[in-house]
Amino acid sequence: MIRKSILYISWQGGMGHITRDIAIASEIHKQIPEVELSWLASPLSTRVLEEAGEQLLPESVLSSDYNRLAEKIIDGFGLNITKYVFYGRKLWAQNVELFKQIASKYHFDLIIGDEIYELVLALIEKRIRPESPIIIIHDFIGSIAMTKNPLEKLYLYIINRKFSLQACRVPFLTHFFVGEPEDIHDTKFGFLLPNCRKWARENCRFLGHIIRFDPDEYKDKTKVRTKLGYGKEPLIVCSLGGASVGKELLELCGRTYPILKKEIPDLQMVAIGGALLSAESLDLPEDIVVRGYVPNLYEHFAASDLAIVVGGGTSTVELTALRQPFLYFPLEQQFDQQIYISERLARHKAGIRMSYYETTPETLAEKVVVNLGKSVNYASIPIDGAQKATQLINELLKK
Repeated sequence: MIRKSILYISWQGGMGHITRDIAIASEIHKQIPEVELSWLASPLSTRVLEEAGEQLLPESVLSSDYNRLAEKIIDGFGLNITKYVFYGRKLWAQNVELFKQIASKYHFDLIIGDEIYELVLALIEKRIRPESPIIIIHDFIGSIAMTKNPLEKLYLYIINRKFSLQACRVPFLTHFFVGEPEDIHDTKFGFLLPNCRKWARENCRFLGHIIRFDPDEYKDKTKVRTKLGYGKEPLIVCSLGGASVGKELLELCGRTYPILKKEIPDLQMVAIGGALLSAESLDLPEDIVVRGYVPNLYEHFAASDLAIVVGGGTSTVELTALRQPFLYFPLEQQFDQQIYISERLARHKAGIRMSYYETTPETLAEKVVVNLGKSVNYASIPIDGAQKATQLINELLKK
């Protein structure tokens, strides 16, 4: 049997991207064990991949660090993706050059990339001409301006126009979408441009959602708590997900904690800041347990009586699949969290949407008391996305 090789690119900064990429990689190892899998990854993702025993190319250390860029342009409890992309053009160009080096040095039968928009743009503009098929993984289709700034609207219109009219014509480029057709806006990319949902139906393979675990294995909360060292006390897990954006939410939880302790004296609160946020940078009461990076955040969600999280895609899907009560705070000016993810959660009747700038410690305490340990009735969601992705990957490898 001829051994096939895959290059997997995970450059995005959020921890949710690399965790879903590892879920797909695990299925590749399981379903197509003869495949050799190599990685190019961001600095944050590298740690997770090394823990998982994945093989990184030596050149991976040259990958741009998008998280450092995000830290520079954070605006309070918010991150404007348009600004992030605009100021990240130099880093995008560096990653395109790195890809050129890799393509000239190694041969791969297939390339998989999680939101590798820098490469798609280079493909459209014919700055790169790879010899292997490429898969891009999306979790949104169509960018939306979050301010009234006419320059932002024009910039996004240009991006949407280029993507909607040309990305579907790039030879050997396959689009995977993490989610369902209903997760895509039934609106146009812009004036005289295609409909987003129609475009996706014609050009994307829909995977459903991707999680790293079987929710049925985490129904016994006592067992999970014993494994993680938690007691029987009511437990709230507050989490950013993995990057350093949104630390204000953890500090809001910290200001809420003394109010809650008056009503729930034995309450335990855990603040999980991720790999890039030091405990010393947080202003929290001493008896709140502060953790940095935890390998399997979903286990702590499963152990909790309530989770308070930033409105990221992966964390909220994991909480939905675990059927845990949670409050989520979409980052300001981040269109995927403010619009796409929030609308998806509303459709699934999952979680309670909150606004950071409209929430005081007192109002947060009220929401916590009402929802702590509450039974939920979320809609059922497809969570076999990693398996579906691998089946499609195997089909492409056989062509």
